[in-house]
This record gives sequence, C-alpha cells and structure tokens, in this order.
Amino acid sequence: MRKISYKRIGEYLQTAMKIALAHEGVYPIRDILAEMAQRLELDDYERAAYEKSGFIRWQSVMQFYSIDVAKAGWLRKHKGVWYVTEEGKKALELGPEEFIKTAMSKYREWAKSRELVKEEEELEVSQPSVTTSYEQAQSTAREEIKEYIRKLNAYEFQDLVAALFRGMGYFTPFVALPGPDKGIDIVAYKDPIGAELPRIKVQVKHRSDTKVSRQEVAAFIGDLQGEGYVGVIVSTGGFSPEALNEIRKSSRHIEKVDFERFIDLWEEHYNKLSDEDKILLPLRKISFLSPKE
Repeated sequence: MRKISYKRIGEYLQTAMKIALAHEGVYPIRDILAEMAQRLELDDYERAAYEKSGFIRWQSVMQFYSIDVAKAGWLRKHKGVWYVTEEGKKALELGPEEFIKTAMSKYREWAKSRELVKEEEELEVSQPSVTTSYEQAQSTAREEIKEYIRKLNAYEFQDLVAALFRGMGYFTPFVALPGPDKGIDIVAYKDPIGAELPRIKVQVKHRSDTKVSRQEVAAFIGDLQGEGYVGVIVSTGGFSPEALNEIRKSSRHIEKVDFERFIDLWEEHYNKLSDEDKILLPLRKISFLSPKE
C-alpha cells in the first residue's frame, strides 16, 4: 500500500510555514490549507478523502506531523492560527526530509520526558488523528466567529467591546453614539462612579483590512487626560509596527487588543456576560476529546 514519504511531509510543513511567513508569520490554518492546495502539485492519492471521516489525506497527514514541528519549537498553534517562531525560520533552511526527521526526533525527546507515545503507522495515519479533527474544528469555529464579527458595522462592534468590558466586571457609563469620531469610544470604570483607579478610555477600530497607525496612537495618547486614566485600543485590523513602537514609548499605559485577543477575551469572560450582552455574539461550547500533545 502506498504511503506518503517523509520528504513529502516535510514539503507540506515547510510550504505551510512559508505561507504563514508571507503573512507576517501569523496565519489561520484554514487559509494556509487553501493556499497550499494552490501551491502543491497534489496527486489523486493525496487529494483523496478518508472513507469514514471525509477528511482529506494530505491535510490530515500534514496536521498530524505538525505536532512534531510545534514540539520542536518551530511553530506555535492557537485557536486555529499558526505562528512561525524565529527557530522555525532557521529550520526552513533544512531539506524537507531532514526538516521533518529532526522535528520528529525533537518530539520524541519531549514525549519521552513526559512518558507519552505518539502512535504512527508507517509514516501515515490510516484515519485522521484526534489532533487533526480537533485543529480543523478549532479553525472552522474561529473563522465563523471572525466572519460574524466582520459583518458587524463599526457601532455594532463598539457595542460588542463595551459588552466585553462589562463581562470583565467594569461599568461602562459612556459608549459613543453614532456620529463624528471624537477619539474616545468607551469609558470604563471599576466602580459605578469612577472613584476607583484606574479608569479606562477605549478606542475601537473595526477595520479588518487596515492597521492602526502611529498617528492614530499619538492622537489617542493626547486624549488620555485626567488622573488615573489608562488606554485600550481594540483593533480588528491589528497594529502597524510604527503604532506598536508608539505604544511602547508612551508615558501612559496603553493596552492593545487585536482580533485574536478580542475573541480570546470574549470566550474567557462569556459566562460572566449578561444574557442581553451574550446575544451580541452568542457562543456554544462543545466537548472534544483532548489530543495527546
């Protein structure tokens, strides 16, 4: 029976990491897989689906062996998003077969220290592993949440951010009404009247294709007047390098919340939200057999 070679598996994973690096080293696995399908010359065997599960063979094998790459310290995975590390960039200089075999060796060292065993069947699992199914479920769920948020207008997302702060235990006496942008979108207090410090001023940027700029950060810093105020910028489009540098050198404390972190916080504090606020972005949790990583 034909099996996918180590060299080919190494090609899968190196291609995936190079795609992530083309997107600043951080990219959802769902998008990585879509681009890989365009770059790799996949044959019928690789593209075939497993009969029982319906998962695609090459995708399942690649994600199964991504455990080794992650434990080698070359890749980090979080909620369906892959992050390439500095060590991972250097590992891409290896040939595909040496790349995967080195990663497998590092995994075995890690597993031995924890008395774990990762079962392999002659280079390939006959059915998708728990890890493969789990990661695909994570990726699909995260992308559905993102798509839901992307469809919100700026003021609907602003209400979502205000709801998150309430779920985190803050009071939100001010949430900006529709109209000209005046810099501050939300004010949050730890107590009903704002007597307890710190007080928080929040700026919300709901632009999935536009990063927060240095100029926008500088203008926000100017709005952080008053005793005990700190700033939070929530941006679905992320932050430019110049903006991050402006935040770091600011004398005022400014916390940055990007798209991924916002969803993480929403999930973390979801059970503390009021029923009215939960409706803004409703979630339902399911149990899933934990992968052995």
